[in-house]
Order: sequence, then C-alpha cells, then structure tokens
Amino acid sequence: MSAPDRIRASVVGATGYTGAELLRLLLGHPRVDVTFVGGHAKAGEPIARVLPSLRGILDGLVEAFDAGAVAARADVAFCALPHGASAPIVQALRERSVVTLDLSADFRLRDADAYRTWYGEHGAGALFGHAVYGLPELHREELRTADLVAVPGCYPTASTLAVAPLLASDLVSPDGIVIDAKSGVSGAGRSPSAGTHFTETSEGVRAYKIAGAHRHTPEIEQELSAIARRPVRVTFTPHLVPMSRGILATAYAHAKSDAVDAARCTEAARALYAGSPSVVVLEPGACPDTLWVRGSNRAHVAYSVDARTRLVVAQCTLDNLVKGAAGQAVQCMNLRFGRDEGEGLEGAAMFP
Repeated sequence: MSAPDRIRASVVGATGYTGAELLRLLLGHPRVDVTFVGGHAKAGEPIARVLPSLRGILDGLVEAFDAGAVAARADVAFCALPHGASAPIVQALRERSVVTLDLSADFRLRDADAYRTWYGEHGAGALFGHAVYGLPELHREELRTADLVAVPGCYPTASTLAVAPLLASDLVSPDGIVIDAKSGVSGAGRSPSAGTHFTETSEGVRAYKIAGAHRHTPEIEQELSAIARRPVRVTFTPHLVPMSRGILATAYAHAKSDAVDAARCTEAARALYAGSPSVVVLEPGACPDTLWVRGSNRAHVAYSVDARTRLVVAQCTLDNLVKGAAGQAVQCMNLRFGRDEGEGLEGAAMFP
C-alpha cells in the first residue's frame, strides 16, 4: 500500500511499562500523531501525572476505552493489555475496521487446543487464527497487508531469533534444544507483587516456571516448528535477574555434523537477517550483552560451537520493552502502512 503522510495512532493500556514505551517511541516517530491514550484504572487522570516521563511532551487525560472514539480518531490501535483482557477489546476494534496490533498473548498461537491448554477459553473466538505473527524478520511480507498483528512475547523473540537460522540452514537437530533465558524485572509488568519489588529482586537470581510451565513455551515451539517443518519441542528455562530491562537468551542445540562451526552459523544468521534494521549478527564467538541494546530496537545475535560436545551455543540479547514488545510493534506498523521498517526506531542504545 502507498505510505500515508501521517499515521494516527492510539494506545490502549498506555499506563503500563509497555504502553509507556509505545508512547515514547510513537511520540518520536516522524510520521505518527498520537490521538488516543487509553487506560482503565487511570482514566480521567492527567497523562503527565500517570507517566511523569511525558511531562512537557504530551498533555491531556488518560481516557477510558471507547471503540468508537478510537475508530474515529486513529488509523491504528496498539493494545498493551494483559492476556485475556485484550481479546474483547481487539474484537471491538476490528469490528470497526481499525488496524490493530495486539501485544498480549491472545492471538499469538495458531492452534486452538494449545491456546485452551495454556490460557483457557478465548475471548474472541471468531478472530482466533486470523492474526499475523509480528516477528518481521520471519513474517515481513505477510505483515505488509495484516489488519490484525499478534506482536510476539519478549522471550520468544529472543529465543526464535537465536535458533531460527540454525534450523533454516539445517545446521542443528530440531530435537533436544535447550533455551536458558534471563529477563529484567520490567518483564513482569508495572503492578507490584511480592516477587518483583526491590528487596525481592535486587540481590538474587532465580529461575521460575520451569520444566515446561512457562506460557511462552508453545509460542517458541510454534515458530521453530514452522521453520523446521516438523514438530519441535524445547526445554525453556526463564530466570529473573536484578535489572530493569533486558533479555539474554542462550540456546543449546546439537550440531548435525562436525563441519558445523561458529563461522557457518554466523553466515547462516547474516543471510537470514540480511536487510533487517534491527538484528545485528556479531562476529563468531562473541558474547552479547544486554547493556549494548538497552533502550534500542536492536537484537544482537552470536554463535559459538563447543568442539568437545558438538553443541552449538546460540545467543540473542534485546531490550524486552523495545524489540521484545513496543519497538517490534512499531516495526510492524511501519510495514503495514508502507513506511520504512526501521523508521522512528533508529536510536542507539543507552550506553552505559
């Protein structure tokens, strides 16, 4: 489609960490006008009070959700709502033909039985299976015409970007893949809990929802299975680490032959991600650092091979709120509205 001169954007669920990050990026986008800032619990409060980082930048009040108001004032809606709460909101927006990018898990899975197993009954069954999975590096052409986009989770983005080139180039076995991932505390959302306040997180590292219990597991398996063209099962272990932002996913996979080395893995990744404004493939043997991508829409990918065990070690690091959520959503919006994929996302990481 031809690129519009201006894109009118709404953010529903704007007062959480992901919603705030969406506003930050959209307000800096050269072709976007933010026309609706929605929130449930904070409706009626000044935006600058709820999100002090926007003082002097964005005036007005947080509004209660109204599908008609969004449809009248916006070309695209970003839904940064919790799982389950998003589906009926998305349905109301799509009934009014609003292009919708959903950042919850409500539309990411394509198998209805898998969704029911991991999340329960779906709140918008008529739309289930109609979303395009919003990982541009794998679904770029589909996103150009998508009216409903399911923006991936942060863990699946990092895990898939690390492993996808290896499966696509048939360098590793699809069996026995292990993914060890570590995330900053902002991935748990803005609402405080006993397990996420400062004294519970500042001096320790712990795994959680292990042994196939984390809801991102089927999402990772869905995308890797599509690449491998056969069912893939992974062992996924997430950890909470004492930092606000960032994800580091380290995946282990069995090399298919002794000829598989770090250089071949790196070459495969550079071929798959050629032209991506977001994925940077580092030199063979490098170890990415979350600090190198903090605040940016970039993902750093790197590969090593353990010559003793013939295990390929694939790493990907990204900012869970940007490339793992809000930035990736903006990337998808750019594709859908005919803009350059990386427009508004060119900023460097915050280092140190």
